[in-house]
Amino acid sequence: MPSKNTTHRESSRRRLLKCAAWGVASLTAGAWSIAPAKRAFAQERVKTLRIGYQKYGTLVLLKARGTLEKRLADQGIGVSWLEFPAGPQLLEGLNAGAVDFGTVGETPPIFAQAAGVDFVYVGNEPSAPKSEATVVPQHSPLTSVSQLRGKKVALNRGSNVHYLLVRALKQAGLDYTDIHPVYLAPADARAAFTQGSIDAWVIWDPYFAAIERQTGARVLADGTGLVDNLQFYLASRRFAAASPQLVHAVIDSLAEVDAWAKTHPAEIARELAPITGLDAATIEIAARRASYGVVPVSKQVLAGQQTIADTFTELKLIPKQLAVKDAQWLA
Repeated sequence: MPSKNTTHRESSRRRLLKCAAWGVASLTAGAWSIAPAKRAFAQERVKTLRIGYQKYGTLVLLKARGTLEKRLADQGIGVSWLEFPAGPQLLEGLNAGAVDFGTVGETPPIFAQAAGVDFVYVGNEPSAPKSEATVVPQHSPLTSVSQLRGKKVALNRGSNVHYLLVRALKQAGLDYTDIHPVYLAPADARAAFTQGSIDAWVIWDPYFAAIERQTGARVLADGTGLVDNLQFYLASRRFAAASPQLVHAVIDSLAEVDAWAKTHPAEIARELAPITGLDAATIEIAARRASYGVVPVSKQVLAGQQTIADTFTELKLIPKQLAVKDAQWLA
């Protein structure tokens, strides 16, 4: 039977994780925030590398090809793959200790850092602004972002498209408070979009490509001239510090896949269609809008992340000023 101390520790841990997950999801002024501390971690023997991925991207290609498993087999290390619907949910998994390494867009790391999730940036793909957009139904009377005043706009809160929406509204002369944001995960947002219960949807590929092809959805504005839309690779701080060689192994494997993917969009589509459940033509659209070529996270990129953090602080969507550089990987 567990001791009182053990029970108390487990209860405290559950409360802490619940608070962290809530902080990532809502991040109101009451959400807690802990600045990542610089700690020294001992090298650990890892038996299974746990990777969080989303429906589409280079990590999905890496999973499909099995090259990382082959790279790590001689070390006796397995790979476990966990799918998440979006970046915020993936980072909740990382915070809960279920994920060692994963990929997200620009905004999820900002909300996660504000909520105290202890991660580091370990790499990023190049800019892909055409891979996300604000869309409306085919027969909607709306033709520009400036017409979204008073309209219901769906998005996944804290995802990459959250910043796209803020920037698009600003360019159109609107404030965030001029619209009615409806916070929905991609599957729920698609249902709301097709049922006509929202006016617009801000979404990323491959969901973006799918709604275009399958319903004739029209683009009000993509990310061109508004956002970089970088894809980041993140690792838990503890994992990256204790097993830097595994982080490098994943990045090296991603670089190999990226080198091939740059010139093979049709082949990407054929490989990923059965995995994603989307048709090859939809995947090829997404593949041609994506960017490939993983690189270390530069000071310039971190400065861009700081701008995003400052924007959400000003909007009071995160509770306090962040120092993005605290999440830089220094290995």
